[in-house]
Amino acid sequence: MKKAEVVFIPLPAMGHVIAAVEMAKLIVERGDRVSTSVLIMHPALDPSTTKYTESLSASTLPNGMRVVDLPSFDQTAVSNTGGDWMASLSEAQKPYVKEFVSRIKTQSELSPDSPRLAGFVFDTFVLGMEDLAEEFGVPWYVFSASGAAFIGSILHLQALHDEQKVDLFEFENSDAELEIPSLVNRFPAKLLPSTVLNRQAFPAFLDAARRLRKTRGIVINTFKEFESHAVESLSNGEIPPVYPVGPIVRRQGNDYDFGSDRINDYKDIMQWLDDQPPSSVLFICFGSWGSFSADQVKEIACALEQCGHRFLWCLRKPSSSKAKIESPSDYVNFQEILPLGFLDRTVETGKVIGWAPQVEILAHKAVGGFVSHCGWNSILESILFGVPIAAWPLYAEQQLNAFQMVIELGLAVEIKIDHRKDAFLDGSTEVIVSSDDIKERVKFVMEQDSEIRNKVKEMSQLSRKALMENGSSCSALHLLIEDMMKNIASS
Repeated sequence: MKKAEVVFIPLPAMGHVIAAVEMAKLIVERGDRVSTSVLIMHPALDPSTTKYTESLSASTLPNGMRVVDLPSFDQTAVSNTGGDWMASLSEAQKPYVKEFVSRIKTQSELSPDSPRLAGFVFDTFVLGMEDLAEEFGVPWYVFSASGAAFIGSILHLQALHDEQKVDLFEFENSDAELEIPSLVNRFPAKLLPSTVLNRQAFPAFLDAARRLRKTRGIVINTFKEFESHAVESLSNGEIPPVYPVGPIVRRQGNDYDFGSDRINDYKDIMQWLDDQPPSSVLFICFGSWGSFSADQVKEIACALEQCGHRFLWCLRKPSSSKAKIESPSDYVNFQEILPLGFLDRTVETGKVIGWAPQVEILAHKAVGGFVSHCGWNSILESILFGVPIAAWPLYAEQQLNAFQMVIELGLAVEIKIDHRKDAFLDGSTEVIVSSDDIKERVKFVMEQDSEIRNKVKEMSQLSRKALMENGSSCSALHLLIEDMMKNIASS
């Protein structure tokens, strides 16, 4: 049987690259019929993404998979704002993608044993490359690092704009509620993803939604039992086939986490967790782009001190740049931002850190709750390891994710669903959440026999079952691979 080669092109941002790499691994590990190449565009959106991709040497990857760095462009040569950044980077990288794929085609023609190009898998936000698939005469798939409800929402919003001529910008800060087919409950319009409300990013959002309808298939990092209503709403025959193949999370023990510059931090964090009782630690982490002002940091510190729970707090320093979007960094000295004496008063119960090996922390038996920005990867990790979330979204589609977790599924408690601190949204300002509100929700999420904790544990079991042989996600992955192999048979 001839072998197939599938080319992945993720958005060069941490959550998207990790999900694409793990998805590519899953495909090659299902057998030796399909090989995968993951092409990494540069510059990445943040330094942590670059460090992660640099760690992906051939020795860390399964046979039949490779990660390839495309040439890097000067940051100033690529627009640094929302959709313009994504579109201009994709356009600039097209010649290099074409060159790489041409070599695959040539090799397969010269050697019958070489894999034959079976298609592309594009990130939801790099669909401007679809013409390359047409040029090479192969189908293309979309891989969404977000959930099924998000995919359903962007398709619905695009239809509202194109077919019903609705001005979506009118929804910003409005009290309107929308009926979105991928959600059971009416959805507050003020929680729409920032790409819908940002006039610069909006054209790219519309373009992506329109192109989604033309793909061969939509591969989603979710599982049927988790987003049953959303998955069913997308399976009505009106859009391309949907493949829910998750939860795909970064595997424990990745070299990125244990590099020489971080191995001591890792050992220190894990040793501290080893010394704590089971399910006693609250983990506070807002992803690679999450940070707060000094006023909000003080409110969080006050809440942690008053509630008395053990805590592990990943505290990041906001970017000082006003001219361009930059990711947060680590503090040199936490005392410069924390209340006077906080570290001394909480030395027995808490630990403040910068970088955090999130997967390993959530998998640790000592962790009993997670204050999260509700990035999709973080949600899937919390579900997989059975850790309930206190939802505090910041940007992108995180408000929708939080709504889904709290209102739709009852798998999280709310700190503030409509909170938005978004560097990508013009005029976005930080609303300070009080220590009293934080403390109340923290106590709730840390309750040991709550309904939410029990529901998360049940969903955790379902998530693991979905990935097993004959599980829903495993079956969806099998169908996807079979469809990819048809591309070879028909060529």
